[in-house]
Amino acid sequence: MKRLSPVLLVLMAVLLVTACNPPATPAADKLAEVLARGTLIVSTDPAYPPQSELVEGAQRLANTKCAADQRTANELSGFDFDIEVTKEVARRLGVEACFVTPAWDLIVAGSWADRWDISIGSMTITRPRMEKLYFSQPYYTTPAAFFVHKDNTTFQKPSDLSGKRIGFGTATTYEYYLEGILEIPGETFEVVVQNPVLKPYDTDLFALQDLALGDGVRLDAVLTAQPTGASAIADGLPIKQLGDPVFFEYLAAAVDKAAGKDPVPLIKKVSEIILQMHADGTLAKLSQQFYGLDLASPAAGFDLNALKQW
Repeated sequence: MKRLSPVLLVLMAVLLVTACNPPATPAADKLAEVLARGTLIVSTDPAYPPQSELVEGAQRLANTKCAADQRTANELSGFDFDIEVTKEVARRLGVEACFVTPAWDLIVAGSWADRWDISIGSMTITRPRMEKLYFSQPYYTTPAAFFVHKDNTTFQKPSDLSGKRIGFGTATTYEYYLEGILEIPGETFEVVVQNPVLKPYDTDLFALQDLALGDGVRLDAVLTAQPTGASAIADGLPIKQLGDPVFFEYLAAAVDKAAGKDPVPLIKKVSEIILQMHADGTLAKLSQQFYGLDLASPAAGFDLNALKQW
């Protein structure tokens, strides 16, 4: 009997191993990829209390599946609504939540190059954003309001801020409102401030901190989420709300239309989970915990199908 050559023996061994251990089938879509990986990589703002904030001195979770350049849940949990919502969404998916903190304008611009799977960071559904992103069922609503220094006696109502220096987070609905270009599906509102001097900041909190330096020192007012302003007041910043909210927002999770794998199954599954969290009272309870009132329930009735995203 002829001997088999060494090369043939090696080839046969490789074929045998391959037959016993076939290569893993690539995930068909973004949801399958998340489930196979065991982590949901989420973008959020590290300085947007009470929605999200880094926890100073927090240690990474032991035995985490999160990559070294991602934050684990306890590093961003603290007393933050968005973070708690994210953790619950991930739990119901059966995966671990891992966080990254890119600049807000990068998040809303889309084309994430698969650096994260989803944004759960109090993003308002707007028509321009829908060109780049798919949105979930909203998980809460929030009023947008102007804040001025507590010593100010000049401004009595929002329209008094026309022509004044107003701070806001860049690439936010507050910027679009001040520019007169904001479109929120299902909402109508009036732009009452004319020709403001626009002062953009990386995040709303930085604008509020500048406002707190003194009446008219750097800013005349800031436009931000009412809960964010209220949280800053509770933390001791010398500011106050000016008049009633000027518009209301529906806040939702979002995924990148340009993702490498189909993102629609993921955002549909997250929408399903959010509706479950509305139905069982989880979101209303979290809203009461962080805001002292139910900002979640009105979002349950939002007609996501009316957006005709897919």
